[in-house]
This record gives sequence, C-alpha cells and structure tokens, in this order.
Amino acid sequence: MALRPQAQEFLDIVAGAPPLDTQTAEQNREDLVKALPLTGEPTPLPEVRDATLPGPGGPIPVRVYRPGPGPGLPAVVYLHGGGWVLGDLDLCDTTARDVAAHSGAVVVTVDYRLAPEHPWPAAVDDALAVTRALLDGTAGLDTDPGAAAVAGDSAGGNLAAVVAQQLRGSSPGLRHQVLIYPVTTARAGTTPSYAEFADGHFLTRRDMQYFLDTYAGGVDPADPRLAPAAAEDLTGLPAATVVTAECDVLRDEGEAYARRMQAAGVPVALRRFDGQVHPFVYLGGIIDDALVARRFMGERLRAAFALRP
Repeated sequence: MALRPQAQEFLDIVAGAPPLDTQTAEQNREDLVKALPLTGEPTPLPEVRDATLPGPGGPIPVRVYRPGPGPGLPAVVYLHGGGWVLGDLDLCDTTARDVAAHSGAVVVTVDYRLAPEHPWPAAVDDALAVTRALLDGTAGLDTDPGAAAVAGDSAGGNLAAVVAQQLRGSSPGLRHQVLIYPVTTARAGTTPSYAEFADGHFLTRRDMQYFLDTYAGGVDPADPRLAPAAAEDLTGLPAATVVTAECDVLRDEGEAYARRMQAAGVPVALRRFDGQVHPFVYLGGIIDDALVARRFMGERLRAAFALRP
C-alpha cells in the first residue's frame, strides 16, 4: 500500500535531517525536542505528576498519569522509544495521556537511563525496577498490584518485551503487554521490511545500526535481555497487543514475534497500520492513525484488566 498522505507529510517535514551517526547523542536529543509539537495536544487528566522510584543506578524519574479518583486502579508501565539513546518523559506525554484515558489505568512513564552514558543493561534494569515496584506494591502509587501491565514503543517495546519475559511466572504477574513496533532482534537489516524501507521512511537501517551499536555494542545478540526474539521458549507470557506500521524497517520482526507468541499459546492481538511509518503512534498532532492506535491500545488494556486473572 502507498504511504498515507499524513505519513508522507511527516516525511516531508523531517526530510534532510542529518544521519544520527554524524552527530553526538546530545545533538540528536536536541533535534528530537524540536519535534515535540508533532505529538499533539495533551488530553487533560485529573492528575499528572512527576515522581521518582528507587532504582539500581539511583532514583528513577517517572511521570504518573491518573485518569480518575480512588485507590486500587490498574497500572501500566510505559517505556518510551528513541533507540535507547534518545527520548524522555515529554516525548511520550500525549501518548501516555491517551492510553490512561482509554484504559482507565494509571500510566507510569519511565525516564530510564540512556546510552551511551549508560549502555545495556541499564535501561533493562530501570524498567524492571519500576515494574517490580508496581507488582509488589512498594511504588506507593495506590494502584492494584494484581492488575499491572507493561507497554512501550520501538526501543521501549523492546524493553517491555524483555520485562515481560524476565517477570514471567512472578506472583502477582503482569496481566498484559503492549508492544508497539518493538525491536525484537539485535541484528539490523535481516528481514524483508528492512530491505524495502531501509531508507526514506524516517527510521533507516543505518539509524538502527547506530542505536544497536551505541546501546549494546559487543553484547551477545543472542541474549534475550537484549533481543527478546532470541528466547527459545515464549510460553507463559502475558497476553499481548502488538501494533506495527507497514512502512517500517521493524515491521517484520515485531510481527514475527507476535506469531511466535501465538504459536506458544499466548493470546495476541496483532494490528498493522497500513501506509504508516515509524513512529506514527507519537504523531498525534499530524497523523490521525496515532489517535486510533492509542484508543485501540487503551481499550485492549481496559479489557485485559476486566478479565479475572
């Protein structure tokens, strides 16, 4: 399918941006801040506040989105994208607000440590620390430890998948995982979608190689804590919602991971957004499908929390 007109409009806006590997991480982060207006208007919520939770490298900044009053609401840990090198709490702000509104759950976004200052597995350790705090009730956020989920996009989808694997079998366990065009392997350029969309569709093969080298250069690509698709056994994982974009180098590996979970008996809803590019879910200010995807994910989470464990 051809690119959606709004996706093409986004590509026109970012055309001519320098390759990530020609700039410092700090320069790339500054460029990303300039794109924040594309994420759309923030949905008002009764409570949005910043906090910290204990982590292995020191306090972890988080942002808490509460969609309604009362204790005991379900909770969703949301892990932002940006190749483990870029991104922060502001990048995923409008996405988190919409997911909270549609799911009825408290959404907790995580400002995990970034590479190259903090290479793998620092981001994994921070994501696990926050998720465990919600599951064991020590986060102090008045949420239900028995109704928690994890979600993330791109590199954050990678972290969400890793967290779901690492916490498999815990009690209480995660009720759901939402993976938005997740990175599931540690090898760039090995699928047909990489060949088809290697250049000219925002996230390039070259970008992915830069991210992997910066985050986990020299790490065994078969380590499931880096590449969740490297795990041999996917049985017993929480039910999943997987969202992909048709015109995205990461499409095939995300969809292959969804199919492997299904084959392992994990309930999975896989939805591909045709004609869309990475990272359309963030782009609520310019791409209507972003709002459709946010509602879909929120409703899937609401349904998951309504089921008896």
